[in-house]
Amino acid sequence: MQRALAGALMLVGALVCAGLVLDAVGAAPRAAEPLPTAIVVRSELPAWLAPGAPLRLHGFATPGRIVTLLVDGKPATRTRSGRFGRFRLRARAPAPGRHAVAVAAPGRREPVGILAVRPLRLAAVGDVKFDGSDPWTGADEVLRAADIATANLETAVSLGGSPVADKEYTFRGSPRALHSMASTAGVDVVSLANNHALDYGREAFLDTIRHARAAGLATVGGGGNLAGARRPALVEAGGLRIAFLGYSDVNPYGFLASESAPGTAQAVEEWIAADVRRARRAADLVVVWFHWGIELHAEPIESQERFAAAALNAGAKVVLGAHPHVLGPVSTPRARSLVAWSLGNFVFPSFREETVRTGILLVRLDARGVRGHDLLPYRIEGFRPLPLNET
Repeated sequence: MQRALAGALMLVGALVCAGLVLDAVGAAPRAAEPLPTAIVVRSELPAWLAPGAPLRLHGFATPGRIVTLLVDGKPATRTRSGRFGRFRLRARAPAPGRHAVAVAAPGRREPVGILAVRPLRLAAVGDVKFDGSDPWTGADEVLRAADIATANLETAVSLGGSPVADKEYTFRGSPRALHSMASTAGVDVVSLANNHALDYGREAFLDTIRHARAAGLATVGGGGNLAGARRPALVEAGGLRIAFLGYSDVNPYGFLASESAPGTAQAVEEWIAADVRRARRAADLVVVWFHWGIELHAEPIESQERFAAAALNAGAKVVLGAHPHVLGPVSTPRARSLVAWSLGNFVFPSFREETVRTGILLVRLDARGVRGHDLLPYRIEGFRPLPLNET
C-alpha cells in the first residue's frame, strides 16, 4: 500500500515537472502555468553612443528562455539564455536621440535606462609649433568639446639635439608645451609625418615621441622604425574605435624611417592601402594624415589626389592634409567620406595674409563614416589662433 502511494506521488511530481496537472482523479490533464522568468541585467548603458555603434548588454535569466533587447519598445535583437541562465545581447545604436532600453523575456520586462545617441565629434587643426606660453586661448573650448581632437605637430620636441645641416628652417619646442596641448587644448592624436619632426636629429625625434606619450598624446606617422611609423593609433569614443595613420610626401634627407632607424612614414600608395586595410580590421573608422602638396598652394595637385584615392579606396573615411600653410578646400569625393586638402597653420607664427586664415574642422561621424562637417573660421594673431569674431 505504501509503495503504491509513493508511486502515485512520483507520477504526480513527474506530471507537474512536465507542465501537466490533474484536475481530479480520472480528469484530463491540463497545462501548468509557466513559471515567471527572472531577469538580472549586469551591464549599464554607456554615457552615449554614436549611431551604429555596438550596444551590448549581458546578464542572467531563467535558463533556456528567449531574451529580447527592446529599444523604444521595439525588438532590436534577441537570444536564448544558456544552460546556467547567462545571456549576451548585441545590437547597433539607433538614430540620434534619447531611447528607452529594456530587456524582456516571457512574463517579464526589465527597464535598463535611457540611451543617448549622437554623432561622434572629431576636431582637426593644421600645423602646430610652440612659440608662446598660452597659444591655445581662443581655441581650447572648441577642441575640448570634441570627442577626439587631432593636429599636425610640425616641430621636434626635445631639450637636446642640434639643428640638421643645410635646412633653412628648423623648429624645436619645449616638452612642457605638449602637456598644455593635451590638458588645456584637449588634443588626443598628433601626426609626426612632416618635414620638421627630425629638425634636431633622430634622438630628439625619439624624445618627441616619448614626451608626447608622457603627455597623453598618441602619435602617428613616425616611430622608432618603419613598422612603428606605419602603426596606427587607436582611440575609442562613443562606442567606436577610430584608427589614425600618418604619411609624409615632403621628406628631407635622413628623415624617413627604415627597418632599423627611427623617422617618419613615407607616402607610398601601396603602403597606404595596405595599412588602411589592416587598420580597418581593428577599428570601425580610419583617419589618415598626409603632409603633401606645395607651400602656399591651397588647391590639390595630382600626387595629393593619388594618395587620397589610395586611402579612400582602401576604406578610410577621413583624410586630413597639411604642409601648404594655407587653408585649402574640404571635399566629399564619395558618400560618407571627406578630404581636407590643407588645414593650414594653426598654432604657428603667421604674418602673411594668406597664412593667417585658418580654422577648426569639425567632422560628425557614425559607424558608417561622415555624417557632416563644419569649418569654423579662425585667424592667427602672431602665433595664436582666435575666432574671427574675436580678432
